[in-house]
Amino acid sequence: MARAQPLVGELIPAGQAGTLGPHELEQLRQAVRRLEHPSFGARVANLVGAPVERLVGFLPRRAHALIAAATRKAIGAALRLSLTTLDTRVPAEGARKSSDWWHLGATSATGAFGGAFGLTALAIELPLTTTIMLRSIADIARSEGADLNDPAVRLECVRVLAMGGPSSADDATEVGYYAAREAMSRMVADAATHVARHGLQKEGAPVLVGLVKAIAERYSIQVSEKAAAQWMPVLGALGGATVNAVFTDHFQSMARGHFVVRRLERLHGPETVRVAYEALARLMEE
Repeated sequence: MARAQPLVGELIPAGQAGTLGPHELEQLRQAVRRLEHPSFGARVANLVGAPVERLVGFLPRRAHALIAAATRKAIGAALRLSLTTLDTRVPAEGARKSSDWWHLGATSATGAFGGAFGLTALAIELPLTTTIMLRSIADIARSEGADLNDPAVRLECVRVLAMGGPSSADDATEVGYYAAREAMSRMVADAATHVARHGLQKEGAPVLVGLVKAIAERYSIQVSEKAAAQWMPVLGALGGATVNAVFTDHFQSMARGHFVVRRLERLHGPETVRVAYEALARLMEE
């Protein structure tokens, strides 16, 4: 909180950021920390005592095709869920807190199953885990005031699964939150327009297939790291549960950061929030 007040006068143009108060700047600072410094790989490395890249390299060749197929299946299921069965009720005022711990417990249970049976269970475990995580992401979005009756917001929930992992289309530099968000914004907008007009009657439409492919490509980075850790025989069911808890916590953190930014944008305008976000990001790099 001590840094928030001078930031307004020194780093952010007063005409653009004057409406962001100290409490909101602190919320935005936490969002920057979450979104610019995702820690899933580092946390898995600490858990298993080895760099996660090395673990992925130890996976058998067949595992990569299995992971790719399971990831596409999971994202496809998440997309259908987001547009059909998510709870879109607006909570009563004061009852907006998200149920993060409940969802963590549920994915720990699916992770125990995955840890006990290894890669052969991934095709079953990953869609279950992803479905639970999507419900958690939607719960977080709702807690930040997002309207889940809007198909675009529900697709934003699915898009969170693409956060924290680069795709093959990215260059070698680190891709920040806004750059990654803008890279998929047109896809999400086009998919939302398609769904508003056609629902899921044309589920194989190129705009939906393209969105699933783009999200799955990024999501597979974390899935590969998760699968590599759970594949280690020494971890077993307990280790699998722990890895899945870390996996879920990562995406809950991404969701919290993303939907805090979106809430502040609704209140103060996208440009004001972006200027403040980038100033905070620079400050945190010093």
